[in-house]
This record gives sequence, C-alpha cells and structure tokens, in this order.
Amino acid sequence: MTGNISNSSYPQIDEAELDGARVLVRADLNVPLAGGKVSDATRIERFLPTLKRLANGGAKVIILSHLGRPKGKKNPEFTLRPVADKLGELMPERPVRFVEDCIGDEVKQAVSAMQAGDVVLLENLRFYEGEESNDPEFVAALAGLGDIFVNDAFSVSHRAHASVYGLARALPSYAGPQMMDELNAFGVVLELPRRPVAAVVGGAKVSTKIPVLTNLVGKVDILIIGGGMANTFLHARGQEVGKSLCEPDFASTVGEIMSRAVETGCRIVLQTDAVVATAFEPNAPNSVYNVTNITADGMILDIGPKSIEDIAERLKGARTLLWNGPVGAFETPPFGEGTFALAKLAAELTKKGELVSVAGGGDTVAALNMAGVTDDFTYVSTAGGAFLELLEGRELPGVAVLARAR
Repeated sequence: MTGNISNSSYPQIDEAELDGARVLVRADLNVPLAGGKVSDATRIERFLPTLKRLANGGAKVIILSHLGRPKGKKNPEFTLRPVADKLGELMPERPVRFVEDCIGDEVKQAVSAMQAGDVVLLENLRFYEGEESNDPEFVAALAGLGDIFVNDAFSVSHRAHASVYGLARALPSYAGPQMMDELNAFGVVLELPRRPVAAVVGGAKVSTKIPVLTNLVGKVDILIIGGGMANTFLHARGQEVGKSLCEPDFASTVGEIMSRAVETGCRIVLQTDAVVATAFEPNAPNSVYNVTNITADGMILDIGPKSIEDIAERLKGARTLLWNGPVGAFETPPFGEGTFALAKLAAELTKKGELVSVAGGGDTVAALNMAGVTDDFTYVSTAGGAFLELLEGRELPGVAVLARAR
C-alpha cells in the first residue's frame, strides 16, 4: 500500500446495505492450537466487534479464513472447527455454524438456509490450491456465495490470494473496521505524524530489514537500531563484535543506509554499551562493556544501562514512535531488560498523551506482552509480513484493490 492512507480512500461497511445481504468477510483467524483447542484467542477477540457489527446490522455473515499451511490439501490437523467453537464461546448470544468445506453443494445449502443475523464459518480456504494461486474458478465459487465482500484481514493483505484480492474484484467490496484501524495507525505514523518521529527497529538479522531501513530513513527523524542487526552496523563502523550475531556481507549495504540517513537528516542511533556473555543461555554470567571493548569470545545480547538512558531521552523528545523488533534477546533472561525498559517508558509517555506509539511484528508483540504494556500503546498490530511490507513502502494487493473499489 502506497500513497494516501486515509478513511476516505476506502469504501467502508457503514456505506453498505447490510440488512439481508450475504456478506463474505475475510478474517484472520489463523490462531495457535494445542490439543485441538485454541491456545491464544487474540485474533478471534479482535475480530469479534466486526462480526457483531455485521450480524447486528442484519447481514448473513459468512466468515472466510485460513489456518496454517495445509499446502492445498484437506488435512484435519488444520481444521477451523476449534475456531468455530471458540467463537461460539466468546459470542454465546449468537450461534456460529461451522461448515466442513468452503465451496461446493454443502456450503451452498448452508448459506441458502441462513436468516438475517446468522453466522457461518467455512472450512480452511487453504485446503484448496486455488486460494493461494488466486484461481478464477475458485474465486467464482466463493463469490457465488455472497452479495458483498468485506476484507477485515490486514495481516494477509500483502498476498494476492483468492479470498483477499480475487473476491475484492468480483464483488462490491469494503474495508472492515479492523483493517481501517491498521491503516489509520500507519497513516498517523508514516504520513501525517507529530514530529519528531522515532523508530525502533530491532531483530536478529539486518538482511531481513534492509528495505524497511531504506524506506524509514526517508520518513523518520531518529532511527534506533537494536538487536542482532545493530552488531552489523557496529561492524560496518569498524568495531569488533566478538562472537555476536553479525552479517559482515551486508556491511556495504549498511554503509549505504547510513549515507542515505545523512542525506535525509535522519539520525541513526546505536547502543554505546552492551550486556555481554560468552554463552547464549538463560541466566548466563554477563558483564556490561562499552561497544568499543567487546572481547573476542563475547556475545552482545542486550543494550547496556547507558544506552537505555540515552535512548530513553530520545523517546522523551519524540512525539511519534514506530516500533518493530526487540533491542535484545528478550526471550532469554536477563537479556530482555533493555527492551522491557524502553517498552515501559514508551507506554508511560503514551498514557500521558506525550507520544503516539504504534508497534507490530510477532517478536515485538511478544516482548510488549512480556513487559505488560501492550494495552498502553496507541496501537499494536498483530500482522507480520503485511506490517513489514507496509514499512518497506510497498503496495499491498489486498489493500490497493479496495482503494480501486472506491
């Protein structure tokens, strides 16, 4: 998705005539399962307001989703039945019927029997190869079940799949409320932000974030690099990083990013001290070193106290924050202290109204959850690939097609 991200760019469900309409709604209900039950219902819970809004508006709601990677074959391991059970549990006032297919006669019969306000969840779309290949016949089979299409699944909208892109071209189409929340959050950060804008970009490898960094140095005022990827920046500056995770082959690319930042006036911030251990394991003995003094057998596993203080001051001076990726190996104690300290500060500044904070990406969400501050950020996206592609400045097919629907 490039260009203007705004409410007016997309048709929304307030504009649709819902009463009695068969509404195909694409949701992201790709949730973790354990023992045949949903083990984390976050994505289901986030979808509930959209579902209730459609059903309460008199729509016949037909939910489309995928689960896992069944590779185009029917596989009971990836059935959405546990999701239907959890939906029913969370919405006891409105029964959810589960249908054991997503196209075919059984589905047509179930849909034809629906009354206004009824809810049906169809089986995993990815049981058919046509979903991921955007096969015209599969699109047509899905489109025949509905009168209008609602995409409320930002997290899969970087894919030109049948239920994301194909349906939006086949039926009158609308952006769902959750989709709009995501797009509006990005608009606030990347298009009309309160400045200064700071970005924290962390993670293990700089190679996976090169397009993100290249795009952000032209968008933000301060770019704070953390995690394993910061080691490659340190290496590119000629500093020794010992046994730390590092990608020397990308040193020249990092140099180009740093040069580009100088051109755009973006300040790149790296840690000045680090928590260092000789073994990467829980509660490994560790010491704090200046980054100019990393020993040959040392591994940088977190930012040090001076770096926390320095970055904290920069966050206090910012008005908008974008966060993607931890600044240390937060999953392994005690190497999450830097990430947790900055997360708590960002949450505190947000609660005071001094900062607009938007975060996303799987590791980021996990870190914010561990810090206990997820609910205090302005917005936290559960999207992974779509979040990164938007940060890269790329067009998301499932979003762009909705804009054209306008």
